[in-house]
Amino acid sequence: MSAVLTSPVAAGLRSEGVWATAWRRFRGDRVGMVCLAIVAAFLVLIALSATRVVASQWQRELGVPNAPPAFMGPRPPEDLGTIEVPKGPNVDLSDVDPLAPRYKEWAERAAQIKTEEIVRAPTLPFGGDRLGRDVLAKTIKGTEISVFVGVLSAILATTIGTLLGAFAGFFGKRVDDLLEWLYNVFTAVPDILLIFAFAAVFGRGLGTVVLILGLTGWAGVYRQVRAEFIKHRSREYVRAAEAIGASVPSRMFRHILPNVSHVILVRLSLLVVGFIKAEVILSYLGLGVPVDQVSWGTMLAEAQSELILGYWWQLVAATVFMAAFVTAFSLMADAWRDALDPKLRGAE
Repeated sequence: MSAVLTSPVAAGLRSEGVWATAWRRFRGDRVGMVCLAIVAAFLVLIALSATRVVASQWQRELGVPNAPPAFMGPRPPEDLGTIEVPKGPNVDLSDVDPLAPRYKEWAERAAQIKTEEIVRAPTLPFGGDRLGRDVLAKTIKGTEISVFVGVLSAILATTIGTLLGAFAGFFGKRVDDLLEWLYNVFTAVPDILLIFAFAAVFGRGLGTVVLILGLTGWAGVYRQVRAEFIKHRSREYVRAAEAIGASVPSRMFRHILPNVSHVILVRLSLLVVGFIKAEVILSYLGLGVPVDQVSWGTMLAEAQSELILGYWWQLVAATVFMAAFVTAFSLMADAWRDALDPKLRGAE
């Protein structure tokens, strides 16, 4: 009786895929997993803010102007002084001061203003801004706007750069010459002029900021992806895929792209960090977030004048949130890069 030999494929056994291998290696990186949890927490917070579950009333003036954080306690009241008015049965106030008939009206207004201020909280958990708005609610809402702008712009720029770099590197010849000409045109014009040009065409708003950053930030990704595709297009595994009849899109995006994804992730993480900073500059120039919105950039711009007066809490809140997200996102991207690097995979 002859033994029946079965291959691993016939037995239903398949080798581990690229992404499954990367996820297994990523889970072994403790720092990467902690940073992934932090980024996921930020994304949940952004989703709650976008659905108005939290920070929906960030524009309400809940506290007194520049209300300190709760742990500092309320500020002592400011002595504005009083006006002494002559009194007596035979005193005509209009002879003493021509504005005397309006004193009563002003006193009633002052009493009304005092009554309204009593309703406002003297302190807030993380302090208040110059209008008395809660800094914590502003920071959460600013996180939504800044992360939305930074991540979406980086994804747009990375997608454009990856597609153009893949076509230029894989096909070469005339396609490469055309895309190289386009790359040289974009890099020859200063970034600030491109930003002003796109802003003049598209107007102002969050969508405009995303388009401006995405359409001006793809050049670095294109250059690196093009070089990687030129290096990989003639390797044995791509030739083998071509020999068994794999189509051009399959060879480009199923075989080569996973092996260069670690480079793309590094560029993506750098772009996210850079675009969050760029949003600060655009908002300062009046080309960024609209005036009825808030972001880390607008909060830092406001905090410059407040810091001189000793009101530091808005600056600290925006800086801590921005530093936590940017650091966690960068370390998470580095962990994914190591997990996807084919050289490190081959060393196992």
